[in-house]
Amino acid sequence: MKLGIMQPYFFPYLGYFQLLNYVDEFVLYDNIQFTKKGWIHRNRILMNGAPVYVSLPLKKDSDYLDVVRREIAESFVQEREKMLRRIAASYRAAPQFSAVFPMLEDCLRSSTSNLFVFLRECIRAVCSFIGIETRLVTSSTIPVDHTLRAQDKVIAICGAQGASGYINPIGGVGLYSADAFARQGVELQFLEPQIRPYAQGGIEFVPNLSMIDVMMWVPPDELRERLQEFRLVA
Repeated sequence: MKLGIMQPYFFPYLGYFQLLNYVDEFVLYDNIQFTKKGWIHRNRILMNGAPVYVSLPLKKDSDYLDVVRREIAESFVQEREKMLRRIAASYRAAPQFSAVFPMLEDCLRSSTSNLFVFLRECIRAVCSFIGIETRLVTSSTIPVDHTLRAQDKVIAICGAQGASGYINPIGGVGLYSADAFARQGVELQFLEPQIRPYAQGGIEFVPNLSMIDVMMWVPPDELRERLQEFRLVA
């Protein structure tokens, strides 16, 4: 069984979904510290041919809280309509707009204010939309010592879930030891996306945007093909 483990992100980029699609089971960290400098509550879309951020407003709280303990600000009830208008203005001419936009509306108009639940449901919605059937598991439900950190926690989760292989994004090459995983009977590999340019309305290609951008421009059949375009590094 191939396992992937990631933080939840706000409509993450294509490489995230390549990993999610490839593994048999995908663990979403809920009991991991929130960081405002990453992609947990924000991402980038195209507007007037340039990348711009779209962000979830969060209630003021300690930056040391886990993701599952953070809440979306009450102002999002109004701000999400502004976000939807920005997305509509940016992508109304995109070929897949009429299919994709209703799904985004349903996600952004979710009644939950819990950040982790909101992100998890958005990821599930994208998976359903593009046909990914990988099982999603919330990390805190796994019976391991949750005080463990980094590689030790990943190995413990692999053991608890019966994984024979662990697949990590290529950016983590320097963080993990193949020997440490092998001693626990787990093969360590890294997934490196091979993302081909796609048409973005006549502008020079801007890579690594939110999956929103990919879904707007790429037809479903081609998108399924692009989920397979990566290489595995041992």
